[in-house]
Amino acid sequence: MFRHRRLSLGRWLPLLLSLLLAAGVARSQDFTAADCADCHTDSGGDPAEVTPDTLVGSVHEDLDCTDCHSGITELPHDELPPVNCGDCHDDVAAEYVQHGRGHVGEDPLIPTCQDCHGTHHILPPDDPHSSVNPVNLPNTCGRCHEDSTLMAKTGLIAVKRHPHLVEAYRAGVHGRALGRAATSTSGLRHAPGCNDCHGAEGSGHLILPPMDPRSSINYFNIATTCGQCHKDIADQYNLGIHGRLVAQGEVDAPTCITCHREHAILPPGDPRSPVSPSRVAAATCAPCHDSAIINEQYSVPTGHTRSYIDSYHGLKSVEGDKRVANCASCHGAHLVLPPDDPASSVNPKNLTRTCGQCHQGITEEVASQPIHSLATDRPAGAAFVLKRIYVALIVLVIGGMFFHCLIDWLRHFRHVLRQKPQVRRMTPNEVGQHLLLAVSFSVLVITGFALRFHDAWWARLLFAYDGGFHIRGLVHRIAGSLMTLGAFWHLFYVMATARGRAFVRDMLPRPEDATQAFQRMGFNLGLVDKPPVFRRFSYVEKAEYWALIWGTVVMVVTGASLWFDNQIAGFVPWWYMDVVHVVHYYEAWLAFLAILVWHMYGVIFNPEVYPGNPAWVSGKMPKHMYEEEHGLAEIAPPAGEEHGARLAGDQDVWDEKI
Repeated sequence: MFRHRRLSLGRWLPLLLSLLLAAGVARSQDFTAADCADCHTDSGGDPAEVTPDTLVGSVHEDLDCTDCHSGITELPHDELPPVNCGDCHDDVAAEYVQHGRGHVGEDPLIPTCQDCHGTHHILPPDDPHSSVNPVNLPNTCGRCHEDSTLMAKTGLIAVKRHPHLVEAYRAGVHGRALGRAATSTSGLRHAPGCNDCHGAEGSGHLILPPMDPRSSINYFNIATTCGQCHKDIADQYNLGIHGRLVAQGEVDAPTCITCHREHAILPPGDPRSPVSPSRVAAATCAPCHDSAIINEQYSVPTGHTRSYIDSYHGLKSVEGDKRVANCASCHGAHLVLPPDDPASSVNPKNLTRTCGQCHQGITEEVASQPIHSLATDRPAGAAFVLKRIYVALIVLVIGGMFFHCLIDWLRHFRHVLRQKPQVRRMTPNEVGQHLLLAVSFSVLVITGFALRFHDAWWARLLFAYDGGFHIRGLVHRIAGSLMTLGAFWHLFYVMATARGRAFVRDMLPRPEDATQAFQRMGFNLGLVDKPPVFRRFSYVEKAEYWALIWGTVVMVVTGASLWFDNQIAGFVPWWYMDVVHVVHYYEAWLAFLAILVWHMYGVIFNPEVYPGNPAWVSGKMPKHMYEEEHGLAEIAPPAGEEHGARLAGDQDVWDEKI
């Protein structure tokens, strides 16, 4: 019986397996491309528009629909499961495990096979119309990498210096070469595309982030990546001091992209390029060689870039002369060696050859002269002595000229002060207000701009000493407090005194001010025969006064906000301090230039009042000067008026009637 059962199973098992296999084959053969076309042809896109002609010319031309879309048991079918390209392309699937910082199967934001290669009409990479052809890769990659919303989700926009990397690539030499190749025969189809630089280990599918040691754009692999095309240059770089430092693991030594940038790589002949002759010193070499930290770490003397820029070569280079020597002309562009290396172009034994590239026949003695220190700064030699002589000569001659002009101006000013008779223009109270305003404003301008222009020679002269800028801040705040005090002094004066209230009434704008302004401009242009005659205050003084009131309020409010920023930070919007910084700085410029141009001309440099209106010193001005400009204002008689016309001990002084 046991044997009979064994024979029965042996006889029926092959038959059952054959029947199951036949049924599966029958089901897979139930649907053909023609069946799929019944719904997907002329569908208007719903369901997807796919016809047998869609596959013609593609790499999958010989495949049937069900070869990729398996698992269909009935028509019409439900939503299709994702196509698994790895069923056929297992080697590629094994490579495509990571795209940047995202991992396949973990990060939903990374691209799928279809995102790059397409869905049905997939062309081989060497086809000019393929989405993964090097010429078309910028467009393919740009669909994601130029999408700011998507990049923000991945966090790349937050860490990239340039949010439009593909756009920058297209503007560079590599992108332009491929772009020309797409439209003409003048381009270079072998110019590097996205995969050439970002594909790790020669793969276009394994794209690793820069922090991965295997990444082709890892800091220590960049020279190798660029060397795929620029082999000779990469060899020179690796032999030079920069390449040797990188090979030792130093991360502050420059690589290819440090000087040439990553994507927007411009040719040296482009004036915008950081390695162009006119920019290489300041834009490329200076960031490292002017760094105090790097110079100290590698025992490199400081100031080399600055001394070059100040030299004849540097000045001519900045001027745009492409023939004059720049950093690369002497040190080399890629094979940069230290001066003590016998092969270095700046080794003392090689200087005649290096300098002789431009200065033919140069002697060894001339070539050995220091380049990165001005001759006038060397403690020995004729140039140093002549510099000292000229500095002394400038101080004595120009100082003497200034002193001569100063005492000449003071003599003329004293003459104006002594002229008889004089009209009282300002009371001692008003003179004191003006003096406090003038002194505090001048100190505020000097100490304020010294912070913004701390590298200027005058700022260094005043505050470039230990603790100098702490003193600058203290003096600036004291001057601001004094100006605020002067503002309240003036406010009390115009509210509490009869003369102050009359001052404000006389300062109020009137329609005649506009008429007089046009009349004055017409007179200056020769269109009107007579200049206007003003009342107590002209339109010039009124405009200046109300501008002063506005500027004082703005500067006090913004200055106090900057002074007590920590105390108010929790009570103001986040943008408030940014606005305060801008307003305070540019209002300072507006006030300074207004005083310099408008006020100084009106009270000193105007030929009608030169060498100056003395009212700000004595409170008085010559009667003829007053009447010439303020002829419509009333002047009190010399005695007996309620405002004290005649001042004690000054018989010829007249007082303005208010």
